[in-house]
Amino acid sequence: MTAPERTALLFVECQRGVVGDLSVLPALAESSRPALAAMGRLAAGARAAGVQVAHLTYLPAAGGRTANRRAPLMRATASTAEWSDSHPAAQVVPEIGVAPGDLVFPRRQGISPVHRTEVLAVLRNMGVEEVVVAGVSTNLAVVLVAVGAADEDFAVTIPADAVVGTPPEHHASVLAHSLALVARLVTVDVLLAEWPVG
Repeated sequence: MTAPERTALLFVECQRGVVGDLSVLPALAESSRPALAAMGRLAAGARAAGVQVAHLTYLPAAGGRTANRRAPLMRATASTAEWSDSHPAAQVVPEIGVAPGDLVFPRRQGISPVHRTEVLAVLRNMGVEEVVVAGVSTNLAVVLVAVGAADEDFAVTIPADAVVGTPPEHHASVLAHSLALVARLVTVDVLLAEWPVG
């Protein structure tokens, strides 16, 4: 366990247009609904303990031209081209919210929230040694963040009840057979017990 001041909690794509009421991926939003309360508790506990909370959001630019259309996922979510900083779908879901001390890293292109982005460099510059990855999804983005952070020598922790993927059996398999190889798997309650309130 790393000290809270050297830990960052990363919420991956927990936006209204992904897991909320304006989702372009309805099956994922449906699967996420039961986990949103746990994510909210995790966010509140992290802030109270002095853990840096960061939001890795998706926000294409130039009318969506920053996102290629080769990958089926990018074609399926082409309607995100209309998102802007003020678009309701781009906002973090209210269960988690964005507090004044939080960081927000909007990703303009690509599928990975950390590849060719400034996220890990900023965290390293801040003295962060461990990242806790929450959000969606264990199909792709959560895995890419965990592997990218592990490759950059960050300790990685994943609260299994604050990450989501579809279908449920695939989600469980990825946790057990992929993410467990690069991260410490815990629960939200375990993390909250580890983070003393400052």
